[in-house]
Amino acid sequence: MTVTVFVAGTGTEVGKTYCAAQVLRRLRRRGLRVAARKPTQSFAPGQGPTDAEVLGAASGEHPDVVCPPAHTFEVPMAPPMAAEALGRPAPTLAGLLAAATAPPEVALTLVEGAGGPRSPIAADADNVALAAALRPQRVLLVADAGLGTINAVRLSCEALGEVSPAPPLVVLNRFSPTDGLHARNRDWLARDGLEVHIDVESVASVLADVAES
Repeated sequence: MTVTVFVAGTGTEVGKTYCAAQVLRRLRRRGLRVAARKPTQSFAPGQGPTDAEVLGAASGEHPDVVCPPAHTFEVPMAPPMAAEALGRPAPTLAGLLAAATAPPEVALTLVEGAGGPRSPIAADADNVALAAALRPQRVLLVADAGLGTINAVRLSCEALGEVSPAPPLVVLNRFSPTDGLHARNRDWLARDGLEVHIDVESVASVLADVAES
């Protein structure tokens, strides 16, 4: 049975897709068969590859497998808002769950949300509702390392804390060991009892252990 990991972010533009792709590449190098799922995505055309393209390149899958074209919206808004703006049907929670399914022979599936925990991701669900319905073995919470991180991580962990049997794995993206604020944010969150990582290599090691256990 595949292990499901839900990839959340404390907000937009914190690097969810980058971190997820880097983790996928490292897991594949360890010999694990992985899958990536972005049940819905929205974006500004002409601004580089889509999240599904980035994730698919990392997992070895076609972007249309990672995110169905029917759930892809070419407007940079929350997916149900983007669908409304385009005059198209908004995704539903049931549709997102179907899009998150991976073959049973896959060892680990990363399912990436959109926006922050309480951002609307479907006509009838936000990211927390999607994560709860998926019942993932772990949640990977991607956060920025700088100003505002402690508040954002605490609020996100509070929202996501019940969707997985284990507490969220927190990774501080763009962490600089020479930045005093970054280091203090890491230490403060660790004192909260959170499992805090500052690089994707250590995250990949934890998830590999989960998949192989």
